[in-house]
Amino acid sequence: MQAKRTPGERIIELCKTYSINRQALAERSGLDAELIRRIEEEGHIPDLAPLLKISRALGVRLGTLLDDHEELGPVLTRRGNAAETVRFITGGEVSAGPRDGAGEGGHRFQALAADKGGRHMEPFIVDIRKDSEQPKSSHEGEEFIYVLEGAITVDYGKDTYTVNRGDSIYYDSIVPHRVTSETDARILAVIYTPA
Repeated sequence: MQAKRTPGERIIELCKTYSINRQALAERSGLDAELIRRIEEEGHIPDLAPLLKISRALGVRLGTLLDDHEELGPVLTRRGNAAETVRFITGGEVSAGPRDGAGEGGHRFQALAADKGGRHMEPFIVDIRKDSEQPKSSHEGEEFIYVLEGAITVDYGKDTYTVNRGDSIYYDSIVPHRVTSETDARILAVIYTPA
């Protein structure tokens, strides 16, 4: 079985295909070239907003940066198999790995439909570490969050919402937002980005 590629490796591949250098990608996406270098070479993902900006600059879906191959029919992810799909961590300087609760910061994302071709929604199981530092971000589209374990705080524009286990929140992601937790939490997050 071929090893899964990181979003950074896919960005490098797409830039080669489209003959776009790092500086041109930085200008098109509005991101710092050093941040793009870290994403490509170190696997650093500060949050999803830069990946969305890069995908737009390259003219591809966000899913293109997360996919290994595409399935045209339904994609079924069985309980316990999400760990075998695309995983990455945002925030801090941690690298992707198994969920071990070793006090690491950041949000750990497990993509649930990475192989679904032509999708406009990105469903994730997200493990949120307590007190992880996350800057507010904004991007095109909408987000839906359902809390599976624990409780989260959603800073949305100037407002703050507490979302407990069993609660959900749906918002426009163009408004600056951030999701944090005072205890470890697990959520189902679905991100919709327009075509």
